Amino acid sequence: MPDNLETLIRAVEVADSSLLLQEAVKNLAAARLEGAIPTLIASLSYNNPGAAVAAVDGLIQIGEPAVPGLLELLDLHNYTARSWAIRALAGIGDPRGLVTLLGAATADFALSVRRAAAKGLGMMKWHWFPDDLLEIAQAEALEALLFVAQEDDEWVVRYSAVVGLQYLADAIAVTYPEWRSQIESQFEQMAVKDNSWAVRARALMAQQQLQAQTATVPPVADDRSSPLSSMDWQKIMEGLYGRKGQERQEQLVFAEGDPRRYQELAVAIAQNANE
Repeated sequence: MPDNLETLIRAVEVADSSLLLQEAVKNLAAARLEGAIPTLIASLSYNNPGAAVAAVDGLIQIGEPAVPGLLELLDLHNYTARSWAIRALAGIGDPRGLVTLLGAATADFALSVRRAAAKGLGMMKWHWFPDDLLEIAQAEALEALLFVAQEDDEWVVRYSAVVGLQYLADAIAVTYPEWRSQIESQFEQMAVKDNSWAVRARALMAQQQLQAQTATVPPVADDRSSPLSSMDWQKIMEGLYGRKGQERQEQLVFAEGDPRRYQELAVAIAQNANE
């Protein structure tokens, strides 16, 4: 471990006040070192919002290397830490977080978690997905976000669903214009009928911005090719398959899609991984 990293981590461990902890985490996050990931993730559980914000920013800056740790160390019993971790996953936009964000947006009991996940679902790095998985993944995101926009009781979560849907509408403008029309129709309804004025205003703004845009391929801020392996994609596929199978078993809200096509694709991806 580099001396500088060891010093920065030690400063977090020995901080004996809220301000010192916040400053120590901020300094560690600014180093953008992969060795800082476990300490930054641990900082999400310290009940110190300033430190948590710095840790989330640091994890997002580190990016994809932080994703396995975030998924592995996600604290299911601490909803505050879980909320911060979901924010980090959403900010990174790594496809390995897709299934986690789908579940968090539609079913987590904490509104802060659902809010972060709903926004993140629209901001995935869609350009990383292989063609045979992209349609399924975006269809799942669309269904989940429409469900949240229509059914969630908390206005802040529905607000985030509008933001997520607007991002998703940009991503699918050329490939799936019918889905974009479905999103615009949802915004039209929410702009008139939602119980919250804030949500109605956000839906109206999103509706107007989409109507003013010509459907073109959106610019990609991160044009790097995907660093994910065939095994990563297989796990994502299996996660989506498991999610769809559970929805069918529990007779939940989603009626479209056939799990068999997920299974066939999972087999195809596994075969490619062995080549």
